Amino acid sequence: MSNFAILDFEASSLSAVSWPIEIGLSWIEKDAVQTWSSLICPAAAWDLSDWSPQSAAVHNIPFLNLEPAPSVADVTQAFLKALGARCLVSDAPEFEARWLTKLFCADGRDEIPPVKDYHEVSSTLYSGYALDMLYETLERRAAPHRAGPDSARLATGWLKASKHQVRRGQKGMIS
Repeated sequence: MSNFAILDFEASSLSAVSWPIEIGLSWIEKDAVQTWSSLICPAAAWDLSDWSPQSAAVHNIPFLNLEPAPSVADVTQAFLKALGARCLVSDAPEFEARWLTKLFCADGRDEIPPVKDYHEVSSTLYSGYALDMLYETLERRAAPHRAGPDSARLATGWLKASKHQVRRGQKGMIS
């Protein structure tokens, strides 16, 4: 699981032209969840009319908080540094890949890292009781609808599962 980082975005809306307003990345390091996140100042090319007051209310991120946020270039650079050589994983890979593409393209980047499905990776890493504990952990912790805490919630599920995984003879376990 140390080879993976869990990605989450919050966005202007859920429309096809939506754009990312916050990015979060969490991973497991030394038996602890590590998280990096940042708000994102909208790129000049993004359609600001796509701003959804309903989304803002769910995330509790007013548009005014985005104006002083780090630029797309600064966020992309910090994201890549935090990601390192890890593979990206998300519980909503279609959405996250779309917003990651939008972020990277706004920074003039052509190579966008692929985003794997959290549930598929989880079922490869864990089985039996460990997998049950992962999903019980997620069920007991409501999604906070903020990118950093949302990605940390998923990483916490992996951390809990890893404590219950039988180390020998279990599929996909990395000792």
